[in-house]
Amino acid sequence: MARQPEVFVQPLEPEQAQRLVKIARTSRDRVRLRRAGIVLASVQGRTAAQIAEMFAATEGYVREVIHAFNDTGFAALDPKWSGGRPRKFGPAARDIICQTARSTPSALGQPFTTWSLTKLADYLAEHHRLPVSVETIRRVLREAGISWQATKTWKASRDPDFAAKMDRILDLYDHSPADGRVICVDEFGPLNLIPRPGRGWFRKGQPARRRATYTRTAGVRHMFAALDLASGQMFYRFRDRKRWREFLDFCRQLRRRFPTGRLYLVCDNYGAHQKAEVQAWCAAHGVEPVFTPSNASWLNWIECEFTALRYFTLDGSDYPSHAAQETAIARYIRWSNRRATPKRHYAVNSKIRRPDYLPNVA
Repeated sequence: MARQPEVFVQPLEPEQAQRLVKIARTSRDRVRLRRAGIVLASVQGRTAAQIAEMFAATEGYVREVIHAFNDTGFAALDPKWSGGRPRKFGPAARDIICQTARSTPSALGQPFTTWSLTKLADYLAEHHRLPVSVETIRRVLREAGISWQATKTWKASRDPDFAAKMDRILDLYDHSPADGRVICVDEFGPLNLIPRPGRGWFRKGQPARRRATYTRTAGVRHMFAALDLASGQMFYRFRDRKRWREFLDFCRQLRRRFPTGRLYLVCDNYGAHQKAEVQAWCAAHGVEPVFTPSNASWLNWIECEFTALRYFTLDGSDYPSHAAQETAIARYIRWSNRRATPKRHYAVNSKIRRPDYLPNVA
């Protein structure tokens, strides 16, 4: 078999040579980098066989790159991906998969309320003559932005003054009053001494274990908490009970902490908050309770702080005593207060900001 003639890159202008060197040194695309190196080696006078040995490639591939560069110039350095095998299922089939997955199985005559991928594949094959693998269903749903999520509940608010109360609270959140400060108040608890499940980083198959049996012999405790929106800090007190007397005592402590200006206390409709003695003291000491609508405690900004508090201090815990539990909560609150920033921009893009928002619709 006759030896193929040597092939070299055509002579380059100085500017072209400098551009080629820059690509060979700085390109982050591995294919582009390799092709630029092959062309640069040919410019330096190396044969196709020598270049193939340098780049662990076949001599035929080296010749193809050099010929392509001579024909199309620098465009030959860019990889031309073929895109892989064409999709087996078109838009219509993918829509059927997504619509079926988002439907309730029982509404389609199936004897169950939740899909599994296997059941979904069987249904598609039987009712739509669409044989599809479980992995393909998973990929189609992921590409369509459909994910496996837990069903959530929603308690509707039927407060006739819902709109007015919500607007009042949102206005306090958006525009800090000049004559005082806004403080969100609520109770956290009851705090039991029980083992709680949680999450953590463990070796595969070796999660931490908590005892499953326990006896409630130490009673419960309650935490009164207040979130100051101006500083983002939380203040708290632990008590054995959460009657109106304990709540009034907590209000007095807040008044002593902030002796000047009016206090706007955002709180829910718990009976202790509306007690006549509490209302009378507030009116006499420049404190204005601002009540959330019924069944709408989510408007109280402190609720999201409670979520973090529960996650980082209670989940995965099994405290031996109330003292140990309260110490852990107090340490976390102090840690959080050192990093606190003023609270701004409550639910900026939420549906509750729309004028046509309906509180009775999830």
